[in-house]
This record gives sequence, structure tokens and C-alpha cells, in this order.
Amino acid sequence: MRTHLLVPSVLLLGSLALTSACSSGSAGTADGPTAAARPGASASASPVRTVDPAQIKGLQIVSDNSENTSCAWATSYPDVPGATAMTDAMKKDVQGRLASFRSACSGGAATGSELNITYQFLVASGDVLGVRLTTLGGDGPGSGLAQRTYWYDGAAGAYRPTPSLVADGSRNALFAALKSRLKGRDGTDANSVAEGLDDVSVLDDMAFTAGGDLRVTFAPGTVGAVPAGSYVVTVPKGTVTPWLSAFGKRAQRQSVSPSGSLSLGAAATPTPAVPTHTASGDDDTDCKKVRCVALTFDDGPSAAYTGTLLTYLAQYHARATFFTVGQNVAAHPELVRAEARAGHEVGNHSWSHPDLTKLGAEQVAYQLNRTSAAIKAATGTAPTLFRPPYGAINSTVRQATRLSPVLWTLDTEDWKYPNAAKVAASVVSKVERDDVVLMHDIHPTSVAAVPEILRTLSARGYHFVTVSHLRSTM
Repeated sequence: MRTHLLVPSVLLLGSLALTSACSSGSAGTADGPTAAARPGASASASPVRTVDPAQIKGLQIVSDNSENTSCAWATSYPDVPGATAMTDAMKKDVQGRLASFRSACSGGAATGSELNITYQFLVASGDVLGVRLTTLGGDGPGSGLAQRTYWYDGAAGAYRPTPSLVADGSRNALFAALKSRLKGRDGTDANSVAEGLDDVSVLDDMAFTAGGDLRVTFAPGTVGAVPAGSYVVTVPKGTVTPWLSAFGKRAQRQSVSPSGSLSLGAAATPTPAVPTHTASGDDDTDCKKVRCVALTFDDGPSAAYTGTLLTYLAQYHARATFFTVGQNVAAHPELVRAEARAGHEVGNHSWSHPDLTKLGAEQVAYQLNRTSAAIKAATGTAPTLFRPPYGAINSTVRQATRLSPVLWTLDTEDWKYPNAAKVAASVVSKVERDDVVLMHDIHPTSVAAVPEILRTLSARGYHFVTVSHLRSTM
């Protein structure tokens, strides 16, 4: 499938004053100073201590997405060695939500909608792991918002549902405190609060602040009117601590005073070697004189596949452009550094892969600026290019950033067809001079297709260059 390539006459590089929101041990809002600019975030986002995912040994991010703008979806959750039961619980929930969404799409009920599921570490310290999944589904920003927290008890080797943070005999006391704090809130009344707090299942999003308070978030429609959005209630540390279970107290302690390391009893997990290929000088390929093609890879880096891809590219002295997702950059900065060190171009693909055209200007800026900051922290250089998820772009998106947009001219549709031979054939049978090829390095079959693409096109005299190099020499 071919589409038009955006080629502005000038590449603009904005100076970015952001610092990464993933610094280890810093206290603040859940996702930095502009959490409200996240898709699905509210101004009352939990002020939990931030966690640097790059410090979690063996971490893998399980990501998948479509490129179908009529039924767009992107999902992501972490897989931490030793916490298999918790990973299985997240996987089950994500796959269930995705199956329902795709079924609604195929039936026409959700056409034009989007599903976006992203993650945030709440604590990863000692023998405690906490993760929040945020789901945004529906027709626009702020609709269909749902958040759920997942907890793992390394001492017991067990997944703990969120209500288990509170001792069984203390839940009535907690409910009474929550009712008291919800009383008089706009959009609530006594009946809605009473009906919402009649079962522990409503306690599916709880986390501890950096000061030890318990922050409880209720989904829209749970304890009040749906248009009022989420309700967040904070119970002070001194009040809630006596009500916590033994595990809840450990989770609270590790949230307040992280130990600096995570030990869940897992056997040592081999860390995939990071390629050490180094580019030899600047690329002097003149695309006016020779046939060039720009291979681009979206949605990484992937701990499982990006390193292998870098090795394949090095074998043919090929350069490529990686449009990286910010939350994956934060988890694996070493792979982004390896990309840059090998002479590849690192571009911006947003923080969590939402359809940017459904967001406001502030949210778009947050998605792109936070990702650019993570890339700069990893490589020392801020990106100049961005690829909007799903190729969706409008005037709001363009005006919210000084990055130069890049689409593609040849779409392999590798996300739809997980077949290495088919992906390779989709390139070698259709490629034309100066094409920009869209692929994804989160799919093993896409990475497996690359050697055949490099081998066949090299034999035809093609040179593999970055998007910026292609633009500058066309």
C-alpha cells in the first residue's frame, strides 16, 4: 500500500527544555509535571514516586498495535522476570479488552474509534512490584477511561489483586472513609456513592504516594455521574496504615523509601547483548546518482528484536530510521544509544502511540516533547523527525511541534501479515527508487524479513540511507 511522503523544504529542530520524567527515585506526579496532558489523564493524577524502568533487569515491554485508522489500537504492558502471575493477569485483561474492541470494530459499532492501553510503574523495589494500566477507548480524548493497578508480592511469589492492599477486616473502615471524602463532590450524591461502594471490586486502582498516603481512583460512573469523569480520593498515611494488610504495609514502605533494587525471587535472566556496531564516518551516498531507499522501523525499541535487527543492518552497512515510542525508549535507552551509535537516525513516534489528531494541542505537545526528551537523554541528541501514529496528522498536530513529519511511500502491512517471506516480498516486489518503507521492529517476522530485503536490494544496486539523508540528497 502506498501513500504520500511529507517532504517539508526545511527540517526544523526545536530546542527542548524538558528533562526526562523517568529519573529514578524522584518524587512528583505519576507522569511528570504535565500528567494532565496524557491521553486519559486527569488533573488529579496520583502523585506517586516515579520509577526508572531501565533499572529493572530483564524487563520486556509487550507491545502491539494496528495501523488501521478506521479501527486504531495500541496496547503495551510490562513483563518483569519473576512476576509471571502478574504479567498473566495483565495479559488476560489487555487481550480481553482488545478482543471486545476488535469485535465491535468488525461489527461496525466502533468504526472510527481508538483503543489505547499503556502502563506506568508505581513501585519496583525490594519484593514489591506495582503497575498501573491505563485504558482509553471510545471516540475521543477522555472517553472510555479506565485504570487498574496490579501488584506482585515477591516474598510470597504471588500476584495480589489491588483490594489485597487492605486487610479483610478493615475494608468497611476504608469504605466509610471514602464515603466521607466523596460527600459533597460535584456529580455525586448519597445514592451513587453508596451503590458504587458496595463491593471491593471498585477498588481496582489504588496506589501509595511518595508520602505514604493511599490514593484511590474511581472510574467514571462508579461513584458519580459519568460526565464528571474520574474521582480521586486520598486517605492520609496516618489514617490508612492501620487498615493495611501485611503486604499493603510493605508496598507502602517501598513506595515511600525505595530500596533501589527489585528482587522477586526470579532466576537470573540473561540480558540480550546490545550490539556495539559503530558507524564509520558520515554517509556520503549521493541519492541523485544512485538508487536509494529509506527503511523505517516503528514502535520500538524491542528488547527481544531490535538488537538482532541492528546486527542485520550492520552486515550490509545499511542505515535506517527508527521511529521510537517514548515509553519503550525509557525502558531500553541502551538500544536507542546502539541505534544512534551505528549511524541510524532516531525519530519520535509519540510516548504511547495514540492517534494525535484526537488530542488537543497540549496533549500532542506532551506526547512528542516527553519522547524527544527521552531520546535526547539516551543519545545526547534531540530528534528532528516524527512519525504520527497511524499516519494521522492535522493542523493541530503540525502546530503543536517543531519536529518535521514523516510518513511513507511503501507500506509492508507487516502488522497484519506475520509472515517473514510475505513481508520481504512486499518490499522487493514493489520497491522503487527513493521509497520510504514502513516496517515495525516489535514483530519477529518483520525483523526476520530484513536479511532477504537487504540481500535482494543490494544486489540490485540499492543503497540504504536514513530519511534525513534521503531528503537532503534527492
